[in-house]
Amino acid sequence: MGYSKKYLPFFLGLALGAGVFLGSKLNFSNPSAKLFSYNPKKEKLNRLIDYIDYEYVDEINTDSIVEVTVNRILENLDPHSIYIPSEELEGITESMQGDFIGIGVSYYPYRDTISVINTIKGGPSEKSGIKAGDRILMANKDTLYGERLVRDGLANKLKGELNSQVQLRVYRKGTGVFDVMVKRGRVPLQSVDAAYVLDDKLGYIKINRFAETTYKEFKTAIDKLLDKGVQSVVIDLRDNGGGFIAPALKMADEFLKDDVLIMFTKNKKGAIENNYATDKGSFEKGKVYVLINENSASASEIFAGAIQDNDRGIIVGRRSYGKGLVQREMALGDGSAVRLTISRYYTPTGRSIQKPYGNGNKEYFNEYLERYKNGELQNADSIQVADSLKFKTPGGKILYGGGGIIPDIFVSKDTTRVGETLNYMLRSGRMGGYVFEELDKNRVFYNDLSEEEFDEKVIVDDTFAEGFLNYLRERGVEIELENYKDQLKKYLKATMAQQLFGTGIFERIINRDDIMINKVVSLSKEE
Repeated sequence: MGYSKKYLPFFLGLALGAGVFLGSKLNFSNPSAKLFSYNPKKEKLNRLIDYIDYEYVDEINTDSIVEVTVNRILENLDPHSIYIPSEELEGITESMQGDFIGIGVSYYPYRDTISVINTIKGGPSEKSGIKAGDRILMANKDTLYGERLVRDGLANKLKGELNSQVQLRVYRKGTGVFDVMVKRGRVPLQSVDAAYVLDDKLGYIKINRFAETTYKEFKTAIDKLLDKGVQSVVIDLRDNGGGFIAPALKMADEFLKDDVLIMFTKNKKGAIENNYATDKGSFEKGKVYVLINENSASASEIFAGAIQDNDRGIIVGRRSYGKGLVQREMALGDGSAVRLTISRYYTPTGRSIQKPYGNGNKEYFNEYLERYKNGELQNADSIQVADSLKFKTPGGKILYGGGGIIPDIFVSKDTTRVGETLNYMLRSGRMGGYVFEELDKNRVFYNDLSEEEFDEKVIVDDTFAEGFLNYLRERGVEIELENYKDQLKKYLKATMAQQLFGTGIFERIINRDDIMINKVVSLSKEE
């Protein structure tokens, strides 16, 4: 085994870092403008910065001093009050708006060129004839290839104003170099990864975050499933770190009857704001299953809590992250901002699911490792609850507060070294690099396939899987598969499908033989 056992917790916690990092920052409502009066404490800080700026013996970057000061102040409040520098704010805001202005391609720097993984369906590049496998050499007069290719600046060269044009110089195997004009347009950032009929009358919807467009995407998905005769639905919120609260409330409204409490918030003054369901729900009678895991946080927990507390559905999986704080974004006047915790939210029964953070941020964010060590990820009996935080639903179900949503039906996590390492390979990009090279050997064949043809005709065999292992060995990575070769082949095929067609078919392939999905299908048949 190329990986030492001591690194196993790192692999186990990798997905948590990504999902909750975003979710912990993005759970906020629209800010209202506030005016602040003169404060001598603030004036003291201003004077100190001026003294350093003008009188200190050495040249000092006072901007960096301010950022360090702001970060230290916020760190002493709670783990989710954070400072966002101006250079990061645009990207985060863009991600949560649900779209951006660009040419509509997924790409990564492959060797020394920008290689197109796929084009966004209906987007500017697809309309202009760009295909998967194309290399983008130039954008207007900017060269995008060479040994000194810098990744961070690439996106800005391809972005621009809405309806502005960019001339691309493209290399395509079998065709050579050609120029094409692309008109920039709105490119959607999907938060609904997949929606399809899972089994008989059971539908499935996978949601990766709660952005401005999430509810609209979800409503389109649920309506299509209803048109197909679906009577029960699975809402998959695994690894969904949260985002905006409003879409989660609207989603819950689709399942809850009129005037049912969805959740409420309470601020420092004790002011309570209740959020109730309306009479607009389109799925108020069908059975609901919600999938959660240790990376499901924030708005995901609001939705799961509303379903669970109102006895509306069954929560399946593992205890969720435990973020019950609400942030609001506040501009600092120089393009940067803070996201400041302004209230706590509570589930309908009155539960706060915020886990403790009194021992500092480091222990707070490392709490996942404690779950791993105490066996909670494998055994429901290892979940620690406080009898003092016991609540009861209208139907008599006992629930607990104080740290995440505890599922109604527990499903253990595969924490074997090989299983976790294989999953890490899928998510880290190692697998994507190998698959891109293999697809690139026969682009004409793959680009002409439909999703259905791909699923039926493309077989990932042992030779293809062994090729991936050799690809890793050449890069200094050794994995002993033992009984995991079938899982490896499934992951490889899913990655191929994702590069060719997007996330929908990827999720369908990954979900085959998924332990949580199988559990829900079994429950659905029993009922």
